[in-house]
Amino acid sequence: MDRERVRALLAAVQRGETDLDDALEHLARPPFVDTGDGRVDVHRALRMGLPEVLYGPGKTPAQIAQIVRALRGAGQTALATRVAPDTAAEVIRMLSEGEYVADARLLWFGPEEVPLQGRGTIAVVCAGTSDLPVAREAAEVARRFGNKVEMLVDVGVAGLHRLLASTDVIRGAQVLIVVAGMEGALPSVVGGLVDKPVIAVPTSVGYGASLGGLAALLGMLNSCASNVSVVNIDNGLGAATVATLINRG
Repeated sequence: MDRERVRALLAAVQRGETDLDDALEHLARPPFVDTGDGRVDVHRALRMGLPEVLYGPGKTPAQIAQIVRALRGAGQTALATRVAPDTAAEVIRMLSEGEYVADARLLWFGPEEVPLQGRGTIAVVCAGTSDLPVAREAAEVARRFGNKVEMLVDVGVAGLHRLLASTDVIRGAQVLIVVAGMEGALPSVVGGLVDKPVIAVPTSVGYGASLGGLAALLGMLNSCASNVSVVNIDNGLGAATVATLINRG
């Protein structure tokens, strides 16, 4: 159940094509599906505008397949993050459908092309090549949520001229996701160049004193650019979700 399906149902009642009691029965169905190992929230898209997303690690292929079946049975797309290649292959075999995006570790069940719903472009700005898995996750999730996405890769502060050569991309975006590890300085630089929201994503990339991304997280939280907000370490999904809601606003 999502907003478009409810709107279509109510419109059918208004036109006299659907019986009122049938519509009430449809709306009275439980907002979750019990799969045995979990309860899949099939009304999240109705409440939040975006469907439930699966977190892959810790789930067996059978459990992922059960959740996908529940979401697909409710007429929704299904997206799973951080899915290992062998797990993805097994789930696709079990369901006879699905697309695996290896560099983003995403498993997708839905249309090949998602209709655009965002007002503008989401720019995903990636500091270094080692940060790419998180940046790809953010970009691919944002695309599956109906956004136009542009990526800038390997434009970290160690060579600032690489970023400045692409100011047309960052200044043309409606919202920006900036992914960086090490000291996490890039979001502050980008924030000082644009008049749009910047969502900073610290990554767990860096030598010992980076403390698994904690140094980048603290650096981003202490940004002197007032248009920078921060999500958790390696959380490309969270950044894409927030950026999508901003882009639809």
